[in-house]
Amino acid sequence: METNIQTMADHFKKLVICLVFVMNIIHHQVHGERVGFNKVSLTYVTNAVCLDGSPAGYYYDPGFGDGVSNWVIYMQGGGWCGSNGSCRYRLTQETGSSNYKNQTMYFGQIRSENQTENPDFYNWNKIFLAYCDSSSLMGDADHPNITSRGAVIFDAIMQELLEKGMANATNAILSGGSAGGLAAILHCDGFRSLLPNSSRVKCVIDSGFFIHAPQLHGAEKRAEYFANVSAYHGFTNNLAPSCRSRMNANLCIFPEYILKDIQTPLFLVESAFDEYQLGYHYVSDDPNFLNCTKNLTLCTPSHFQSMKDYGVALREKLEELRGSTSIGMFVHPCYRHGHFYEKLGWNASYKLKNKTIAQAVGDWFFDRSSLFQEIDTDNVYPLARNCTKLPNI
Repeated sequence: METNIQTMADHFKKLVICLVFVMNIIHHQVHGERVGFNKVSLTYVTNAVCLDGSPAGYYYDPGFGDGVSNWVIYMQGGGWCGSNGSCRYRLTQETGSSNYKNQTMYFGQIRSENQTENPDFYNWNKIFLAYCDSSSLMGDADHPNITSRGAVIFDAIMQELLEKGMANATNAILSGGSAGGLAAILHCDGFRSLLPNSSRVKCVIDSGFFIHAPQLHGAEKRAEYFANVSAYHGFTNNLAPSCRSRMNANLCIFPEYILKDIQTPLFLVESAFDEYQLGYHYVSDDPNFLNCTKNLTLCTPSHFQSMKDYGVALREKLEELRGSTSIGMFVHPCYRHGHFYEKLGWNASYKLKNKTIAQAVGDWFFDRSSLFQEIDTDNVYPLARNCTKLPNI
């Protein structure tokens, strides 16, 4: 009798394995890299909405194989607004309304199903959280015809994902690029608290280290800009308490002041010559500098010096984090903003310590090697392999 029961159990186990195998085949045959848009349910959280009041949403590609219990969430960037005028402009843009989001989108890089391109995370559950609140998913405020509900959006989507199976996650990553990268920093510990039973929960930040850098030109303007953003969206008093207790609360949106207090391990992928920060964060008062950042052949020697000053300031801030035992970093001299969009960024031939970004992040996440904290300091100007190049001066 016991033998028959064991035989039946063995047959059932084989049947389950075969069924999983068949489902994986079907998944790859009918499930391409175009992923559909899901509007968040407003049944229980009625105000998880974009600036214009349309439902927020996300793109979801279910995991398969041995990745079904692992999750990677990537939060889209898109800058910020900090006034009625600048936010009103976004009501007819995808940064302020889900009505302008693509119904499907391509999943690549850390969200790719291509095992060669993305060997460590290719079969995980993959989420692209669409950005439409313009507050790095932190806002909770009302203005005439404008609704700021970034924090509510984050909580509502996290709740939906927990119900979809993320509550039982073995491994999980919260990630994001640009304004979404800053959101990943600000929400990192909160995300970890949602998954107390998971083996590994970490955060990966793509071009989200926006600097105040008091020693760098434009520091007062950068502080004023972000103070306006946090005040308009009503989240200044929700920034890290440990930071607010020791300095002006308006500065606690800057990663350089809060990263050391974050308990969850995180990894920074940054350019020492970030194209967006150089162009829009007051590094130079020269009216021609913005044109230079958009077309490097138009740059003058003084423009290059401003870039160099920025690179020095950024590296100094990152060097201060080397003492951390949980913050990894891959900081290169390529002139760019964002890395998880095309192969040049994620799995490029450009390497630090003979590792691509994909390899460095994978080894760091799975603790396969010592903590990766590499800052390329060989180039004083943004000259590097497989990058937009500046002329020698």
